[in-house]
Amino acid sequence: MTVLPTGEQLVLRCADAEAVVVEVGAGLRSYRVAGRDLVDGFGEREMAGNARGAVLVPWPNRLRDGRYRWDGEEHQTPISEPETGNAIHGLVRFLPWRVTDRSSEAVQLELLLHPQPGYPFTLRLQIRYELSPAGLRVQTTATNDGDQPLPYGEGHHPYLAAGAGLHVDDCTLVAPGATRLDTDERALPTGTSPVDGTPHDLRAGRRIGDLVIDHCFTDLARDDDGLAWVRLTGPDGRGAAVWLDGAYSHLQLFTGDVVPQPRRRRGLAVEPMTCPPDAFATGESVRRLEPGESTTGSWGLTPLD
Repeated sequence: MTVLPTGEQLVLRCADAEAVVVEVGAGLRSYRVAGRDLVDGFGEREMAGNARGAVLVPWPNRLRDGRYRWDGEEHQTPISEPETGNAIHGLVRFLPWRVTDRSSEAVQLELLLHPQPGYPFTLRLQIRYELSPAGLRVQTTATNDGDQPLPYGEGHHPYLAAGAGLHVDDCTLVAPGATRLDTDERALPTGTSPVDGTPHDLRAGRRIGDLVIDHCFTDLARDDDGLAWVRLTGPDGRGAAVWLDGAYSHLQLFTGDVVPQPRRRRGLAVEPMTCPPDAFATGESVRRLEPGESTTGSWGLTPLD
């Protein structure tokens, strides 16, 4: 029996929608509605390259030199982005998760992240994917199962599909960020700028065209339910949306310009994040979980017709 790179493939179905969640990393491999791909995912015999569909815990995005200080103690994590000298996207992307609940329309996975060099804490994670006629909902709960406070951040990394035969250049993007994080050559934050009057003001929507985006946004506009929305539509008006609740204060958008062909600019990464890049080092929006304390956040995907 051949073991697939991402382990067991957990298929969810509801009406004309199908989503596939994977055992390794607990990420989203595919999501299709009425035969149309809403995410630019990956095949069952592929690894999840470019963090495609990945869960980013206990920190999202980059950590400068893999170093941070917590409660007076210095920590050094492995450098997982050697070309920049950063640690990127946390520690759980290539670990097997355990299924704890499953039905035809939903699955819940759990992982106990044991103490290790650079993150000597005990973190229990639960992720629930639930498919309904309204779309796909993803809920993540983190619990400190150890005996000392721990730092926690979280992100998710779906790529919205531009559409069959399309690139993001052909799509219209609406995104809610009023402030953009400026970055250096290592893609680490150096400050913030308002998006007003710049090509990165996406609040009213614009055709992406040749715009290159690999930025984190904050000050997210929200609807009456407290949700922030990102919408990507093709020339035919169809597409997909990502919503994120108040647990996610930051949003990374990435047009995939460094992704190898043939996937370059074929999908738009829309990354809900509870904190910005390099948050463990700066402390910004990092959640401090005391022993026994939990935190939960939800986001989701929905088709646009």
